[in-house]
Amino acid sequence: MTKLSVNINKIATLRNARGHNRPDLLQAARDCERFGAEGITVHPRPDERHVRYQDVRDLKQVVTTELNVEGNPTPDFLDLVREVRPEQVTLVPDAPDAITSNAGWDTIKHQVYLIGVVQELKALGCRVSIFLDPDPAMVKAAIATGTDRIELYTEAYASNYAADPAAALAPYRQAAELAQELGLGLNAGHDLDLENLAYLHQNLPGLAEVSIGHALICDALYLGLENTIQLYRRQLIN
Repeated sequence: MTKLSVNINKIATLRNARGHNRPDLLQAARDCERFGAEGITVHPRPDERHVRYQDVRDLKQVVTTELNVEGNPTPDFLDLVREVRPEQVTLVPDAPDAITSNAGWDTIKHQVYLIGVVQELKALGCRVSIFLDPDPAMVKAAIATGTDRIELYTEAYASNYAADPAAALAPYRQAAELAQELGLGLNAGHDLDLENLAYLHQNLPGLAEVSIGHALICDALYLGLENTIQLYRRQLIN
């Protein structure tokens, strides 16, 4: 059964807009777990425009499922991970000024660098996932890094889903099948929502986890957080 990890970055964005602690990010994480989330995802960025580094430290003390910390492995990020030791670290090659993650790693070009980072993170006891486009060459090269999992960057799937679901999914299915052959665990995330999630889940072999934030929080404004988390989990059952 595919696990749902709720990305709470947008809750932190709302909190930061007023400079106080409303909504309370730690309570939101607790509630997400109570409502059925099987993990909590955060992506602290250098400018701390949503989740802050201190939030990550605090979340480690309250999350009882799995804490997944995403980010570009800069020196500051790695220092944070060494301190917090989350259950999973997802390596994302986003620039400091990126609005959101917009590309996967080139695991050929950056292979030596990734090998060193992955080795250190695994030595800390963290499961490691590398953010990838659905490119067979990148999946094949990922195995040499020693990573435990890859996370497929699903923006292209989400963008093309309405026009032709099968065509939108085809490169992702190919990447997923290759990951299975190579013994890599599989995660997915980016722009997944109540419209496109079930089809992805039903047709992507070996999918261990999805991390969803923006769409889920948007839906929660109308449907309520508890109901929304349950609706997303239902997409991952069959």
